[in-house]
Amino acid sequence: MGNCLGIYLFLRVYLNWWFATPSFLPSVSTSLPSTCNLRRKFHLNEMHKPGDVVLGGLFEVHFTSVYPEWTLTSEPQQPTCNGFDTLGFRDAMTMAFAIDEINKNSTLLPNLTLGYSLYDNCGALIIGLSGALSLASGQEEQFMLQENCIGSPPVLGIVGDSYSTFSIAISHILGLYKMPTVSYFATCSCLTDRQRFPSFFRTIPSDAFQILKHFGWTWVGLVVTDDDYGLNVAQSFQSALVQSGEGCLAYLEVLPWDRDPNEIRRVVHLIKTSTARVVMVFLHKIHMIELMEEVVRQDVTGRQWIGSEAWTSNAVLQTPHLMPYLGGTLGIAIRRGEIPGLKDFLLQIRPDQNDYKNENNMVKQFWEHTFQCRFNPAGLLDDGGTLCTGKEDINTVETEFLDVSNLRPEYNVYKAVYALAYALDDLLHCVPGRGPFSGNRCATLQQLEPWQV
Repeated sequence: MGNCLGIYLFLRVYLNWWFATPSFLPSVSTSLPSTCNLRRKFHLNEMHKPGDVVLGGLFEVHFTSVYPEWTLTSEPQQPTCNGFDTLGFRDAMTMAFAIDEINKNSTLLPNLTLGYSLYDNCGALIIGLSGALSLASGQEEQFMLQENCIGSPPVLGIVGDSYSTFSIAISHILGLYKMPTVSYFATCSCLTDRQRFPSFFRTIPSDAFQILKHFGWTWVGLVVTDDDYGLNVAQSFQSALVQSGEGCLAYLEVLPWDRDPNEIRRVVHLIKTSTARVVMVFLHKIHMIELMEEVVRQDVTGRQWIGSEAWTSNAVLQTPHLMPYLGGTLGIAIRRGEIPGLKDFLLQIRPDQNDYKNENNMVKQFWEHTFQCRFNPAGLLDDGGTLCTGKEDINTVETEFLDVSNLRPEYNVYKAVYALAYALDDLLHCVPGRGPFSGNRCATLQQLEPWQV
């Protein structure tokens, strides 16, 4: 009974915090009946550029989050973001580049300027949801209530999220409002269900298991992450094996999201002692790094690893230290693409540009991470670093940020932005009386709705 009561109290505080503070819940002032106030704005890592039409973006710019202790006696604080993800930031800047390129294109969306609002999910579902809700509700802390409620919403489409689990949760919520979301990295086959996810799209194919059949491997191990992505992979994989009758699972292990060291040791020991020599791993990058550290400690060799796109092409795992263990890995890779002009755009990024001046701006965080400096003098007392001037030369540092020779997720981001842009362009070129909506109506820019996109 005590356990149940504890869980109840925990959920009660969590739900009170969640539903009392999100930016999408308006509070109508009794003294100002013509205005609507946001109850609270989330404090998120973000980047914005105004436009006639704004597109949203959700990216992993930090690897992980640290959750504060919940005492149940005071208001819970937001998690803090840790571990700057340079490639995740490049994904976000690819979206900024695509929008800049479209704005310079005289034939695509002429006489209309696209803007963007980009948020960092920090590898945490609660932060990803906060960003999605902020996109749906906008940035204004107070806005006028119009009697006829005309006007477009803050964003008309969202690029992201990268995680399947996050995309599932976000699509369940924003799908209620038919907000189109185009993911560049979520591969869960469950997201193809148009009944559950009517406004979800993606520029990456769902996971496939034809590789086992191709090589004739019939006795394999499977390790997945404990979230919607991993569990759906496991379910789909088991169903495929049963239907084909051409293989069996030696083991199925689900790694907890909190990355328990004891559980990781146990799973690696199982991999080491199992007779299965083929191991399929569907984990997120941060989980795979920790798994491989334990593989090295236990000296697990002689395994054929098959990996998902989430980690196989990542440079962090392509090191001499790991080659004796991961050499020969087969990966389900994303198609590589070319994006002319992207590197020049990345070289022009500066933290003092007008678009990048807010306090939690991702460009400033990238700058601090790259040059190991701080913009806030108060932060220097904590780590003894140097003060950022904003004039540092990015050409003088060695960073994977500028390596555009292997653009995979970035190319999917690029295609996702263009998919939304062409959808808008089609709507705005509608011929009156021959439109796709009821009564052969056309959409108008002044009253454009997300479901119309």
